[in-house]
Amino acid sequence: MRIGTFMVPLSHHPEGDSATIDSSLAEAVLAEEIGLDAVWLTEHHFVGESVYADPIVFAAAIAARTTRVKIGLAVVEMALNHPVRVAVQTALLDNLSHGRLIVGTGRGSAFNHYEYAGFGTTLEEGRERIEESEELLVKAWTARGLRHEGKHWKAVIPEMRPTPYQKPHPPLVRAVLSEDSVRAMAAQGRPILMGGLGQSEIVDRVTIYKAAMSGAGFSDEEVASAVDNIWTWMGAWVAPTYAEARERVEEGYRREQKHSTTARHTLNPLVGGDKGPNPADFEDRFDKAYTVGTPDQVADRLVALQDAGVPNVMLKLNTGQMDPAAVSSMMRLFGERVLPQVHLARRRT
Repeated sequence: MRIGTFMVPLSHHPEGDSATIDSSLAEAVLAEEIGLDAVWLTEHHFVGESVYADPIVFAAAIAARTTRVKIGLAVVEMALNHPVRVAVQTALLDNLSHGRLIVGTGRGSAFNHYEYAGFGTTLEEGRERIEESEELLVKAWTARGLRHEGKHWKAVIPEMRPTPYQKPHPPLVRAVLSEDSVRAMAAQGRPILMGGLGQSEIVDRVTIYKAAMSGAGFSDEEVASAVDNIWTWMGAWVAPTYAEARERVEEGYRREQKHSTTARHTLNPLVGGDKGPNPADFEDRFDKAYTVGTPDQVADRLVALQDAGVPNVMLKLNTGQMDPAAVSSMMRLFGERVLPQVHLARRRT
């Protein structure tokens, strides 16, 4: 199992944006220092949810300050970006990082209509464009003398420069929500990103993915290679006691949920969108999406996932704008007490 950090830094007020961006960059550098395998970034706009907003630009800063960790985009909201521009930026980023880039794509937020409106589009248009946007992205990375005549885009490109560092292009993974989406990506041999699921659901979907990919005619080696590039996210926090860990993360989680729900209820109706879902039962969502406790308890859960065949986990280690010093201290504890147990279990298997 490879373990990374999933960075979705929240800034409640514009006055705090710069400081939160600075502390997030320090958190990414620390992730490499403590031995994590990857730093994953996401894209959200306008309300301080993932305050760096543009994961590609922020990834370039991380690439300049690190040498080893993979840098993953989870995800670039393709509904809000021109695919050729994404191809140019990620080709450059792949070179700046010397081949450490993983590109995750998705149409965009499932609930934040105001994000689409800010870029002059809609959630529904984003759903319609995702397949063509990915097709054009891959063509732009790889084709010479490209002439694309699609429903949504037209492009004539002599050659992508710079060419991607990784050949033929950086790994391309797709964020999925439903089991049907898992099967659809497996049928294409496309690795996936998952999140917000309980342990049994994660394992079930990896099993569904393997079966669907095998059923589509891929070889055992091709299935194993694709599964090795599946990542799932969950929140995590370690502390001397379970009670202390849960209390710290619950507090941040409630702040984060209040912030996002308020934004949707306030802004979505202004652009003709629905308010989005009300928060589901707190206990159910929290227990699914977070693993908290002592170092031994958190290590045990990660090892259990590893033993069940889950290849990679990205851990959200900062929820709801936590104190940067507390996050740093917790990450060091994670690196000293949790990672060695996971690595030892991996060597035994």
